[in-house]
Amino acid sequence: MPGAGSMASLGSNVLGFVLTLLLALVTSVTLILADLQHKSWRKIKNMVHWSPFVMSFKKKYPWIQLAGHAGSFKAGANGRILKKHCECEQRCLDWLMKDVLRPYVPAYHGDVEKDGEKYNQMDDLLAEFDLPCVMDCKMGIRTYVEEELTKARKKPSMRSDMYQKMVEVDPSAPTPEENEQKAVTKPRYMQWRETISSTSTLGFRIEGIKKEDGTVNRDFKKTKSREQVTEAFHDFVKGNKNILTSYLNRLKDIRDTLEISEFFKTHEVIGSSLLFIHDKREQAKVWMIDFGKTTPLPEGQTLSHRATWVEGNREDGYLFGLDHLIDILHTMVQPKPI
Repeated sequence: MPGAGSMASLGSNVLGFVLTLLLALVTSVTLILADLQHKSWRKIKNMVHWSPFVMSFKKKYPWIQLAGHAGSFKAGANGRILKKHCECEQRCLDWLMKDVLRPYVPAYHGDVEKDGEKYNQMDDLLAEFDLPCVMDCKMGIRTYVEEELTKARKKPSMRSDMYQKMVEVDPSAPTPEENEQKAVTKPRYMQWRETISSTSTLGFRIEGIKKEDGTVNRDFKKTKSREQVTEAFHDFVKGNKNILTSYLNRLKDIRDTLEISEFFKTHEVIGSSLLFIHDKREQAKVWMIDFGKTTPLPEGQTLSHRATWVEGNREDGYLFGLDHLIDILHTMVQPKPI
């Protein structure tokens, strides 16, 4: 009969064997679960459009990079973003939620406080896109309100920072006197800035483009001619006419709606952009964004949004620019002559 020592040794061997088996089993299960999780995750990733934990900052905010105001935004919950509170923009968004333009602007969900700051809360326009390409087009024949010009003229001061910006774009732009002082006045800079891009000629300008690989290009300050704009759009969509056609149809819908919008008729729209977004699935949409400089007109006054701007008439040229934009895209989607 085996002794106590033999029994203890046998028990120890059996226990060791069982533990080895259990360890092997756990390892196998872990590997299987990891594989399943990886496969499920890919499936879930394709199905779920937005998650505050899943969606990368790069994917959420490329259009903010384009606008150059990254510090004004924070991530919100439930597929929303938070934009630093602006009373003027809040008034516009409140009105737009009741206007025929509602389908073409980000859905607005009121203001909210976060980290001691007040924010306007709105839908994340990129939520339904997969690795989106984004273009920001600033609309209108000027990007400053008349009051800015008036105030700057009342208190003219020489600005060295604006002189630097000017010479970086065009070293020949400053006058001999400005070169001597190495400074320019704000009104001079503001008006010069509009003349170097397509703002003054076509009624809009490209602010920036973000590609699906995350690269951002804001070097469009001197993109002025129709041919240059066409080339930029062609590069943006990689020559894809399906995407161009979707953009064209959306722009036509926006124009038709602007023509009957009470909001648009009674507001001077300055510094607002059209945001173009598409992805590799050929999903493509355009939205109106940025209403921080959009102001109501005096009661009884309306704008055509196409008339030439003369200081004092407040015309912004928004439709003038949209007409050109539509015409450019219309030309691009036409079959090339054989």
